[in-house]
Amino acid sequence: MSQATERVITPHHLADAAPRSSRRPSLRNPFRAFRTSVRMVPAGGLRIATPGSTVDGPATLQRTGTVPATYWRDRYRRSVLVTDVTLVVLATALGGHVSALAFTDPDRPAVVVAGVVALLWVGMLQLFRTRSARSMAVGATEYKRVLDATAATAGLFAILALLVDGTGGRYFLLIAFPAGLAGLLTGRWLWRVWLQRRRIHGCALSDVVVVGQPVDVQYVLRQIERKSGAAYRVVGVVLDGEPTSEDEAETSLASRHAPSFLGTHHVTNAVTRLQADAVIVAGTLTGGNQTIRDLGWSLEESRAELILVSSLTNVAGPRISVRPVEGLPLMHVAQPTFGGGRHLVKRTMDIAVSAVALLLMLPLFGVLALMIHRDSPGEVFFAQTRTGRRGTPFRMYKFRTMRADAEQQKAALVLANEGAGPLFKLKADPRVTRIGARLRHHSLDELPQFWNVLKGDMSLVGPRPPLPDEVAAYAGYEGRRLFIKPGLTGLWQINGRSNLGWDESVRLDLYYVENWSVTGDLQIMWRTFKVMIQPEGAY
Repeated sequence: MSQATERVITPHHLADAAPRSSRRPSLRNPFRAFRTSVRMVPAGGLRIATPGSTVDGPATLQRTGTVPATYWRDRYRRSVLVTDVTLVVLATALGGHVSALAFTDPDRPAVVVAGVVALLWVGMLQLFRTRSARSMAVGATEYKRVLDATAATAGLFAILALLVDGTGGRYFLLIAFPAGLAGLLTGRWLWRVWLQRRRIHGCALSDVVVVGQPVDVQYVLRQIERKSGAAYRVVGVVLDGEPTSEDEAETSLASRHAPSFLGTHHVTNAVTRLQADAVIVAGTLTGGNQTIRDLGWSLEESRAELILVSSLTNVAGPRISVRPVEGLPLMHVAQPTFGGGRHLVKRTMDIAVSAVALLLMLPLFGVLALMIHRDSPGEVFFAQTRTGRRGTPFRMYKFRTMRADAEQQKAALVLANEGAGPLFKLKADPRVTRIGARLRHHSLDELPQFWNVLKGDMSLVGPRPPLPDEVAAYAGYEGRRLFIKPGLTGLWQINGRSNLGWDESVRLDLYYVENWSVTGDLQIMWRTFKVMIQPEGAY
């Protein structure tokens, strides 16, 4: 970039940047607002800008076509609303049509009933805040609210139908609501996939300024960057304190190419001139709660959100509740449960899904068994001792993907181990057969584990089933992975598999153990299908 086109932004140059209001995008195309373009250009490496500095300026920054997050969020919510209304109308029309066909009485107001139910249903979706910006396209909350709104509508209709005429209402209830719920969940998922793809390409993101101590800021930046398609884009950093060394500043911030400022008094100007949509406060600021209050008041005119990063990590939202007492926002964290009704539901789902899967996949099992038998000598199935819940050993079954003498050759390959921690992994393992490599690539070798799920040794979703040698090497809290049954799939399966480091693998397993839910299990199983089609880290 030429010197003439660079725009240096430091605390002394903020007044030269154009305000947000002068860049309002065109309203002609309803989805043009989703496209944003941000280009960060480092000027000789990132340095900390301090008041009065002229040489040690931060990275230069050029931004074009920036769109406020509130703008594309409104467009997105309206698009989802249109989809919801369309699907609800179609579902109620289908239910009304089937109900009318079941009875020949011309006086039955099927159209009127369908219209009233559609209005009630759409109203419930609004009442349950299914299109809230807080839960939009993030986590399972959005799906749960759609389910709750549909259940509430169905419950009200069932009561009214029972009071008026239960026979016709049953047909409507059994057709309209299951079809509508399936359509609504599918529609939300499709919109979420679309939004995720836009975010991967740098669109539909919330521009944020991260504020905090250097170590805390570094942690937040790393967490945002680690996920492809994250909802946030860091456009600026305000450090509340000097870095411990110049090397730390270069390591933690230079790769982000975001302008950096020293001192929380620069936050308001940085938000205004960088057109940030939110401020993320990482950790504790100098001055404590009063600094955060002052920061919130100073952001009122800009309407930027204030987001506080809690020191409480790896705890899911449903376990957290905030209860204000005498002005103190007390955060209550529910203890994880490892038994009870939810686990009964989980076990019921395990039995039903594994039994159906085994029956449907019998022909596939036969084909795979024949391919393995013809490819290399040895047994079709491979059985290995794994450690289950509470340390109970069990025999886990897989399709054989290695040569018959693979275990005897393992000792010679120990020095070439590429696995992290106690894991033994080789990307180019010479023991893997030709067919075995294909099976591993798409995780087809793990299909026999449905039998382990049916027997009760494993669950459909859970932590990775460890080897006894791995369990023997566990240190401290790592043993908490054994509090529930290991899974056929899990967070480790959909987040990189063998590409994960040991610490990250443990973190994901412990997060699941303490925060699992039936809704979360359904999400993980759905994402597993995608991973099987587009594998990552499978070897």
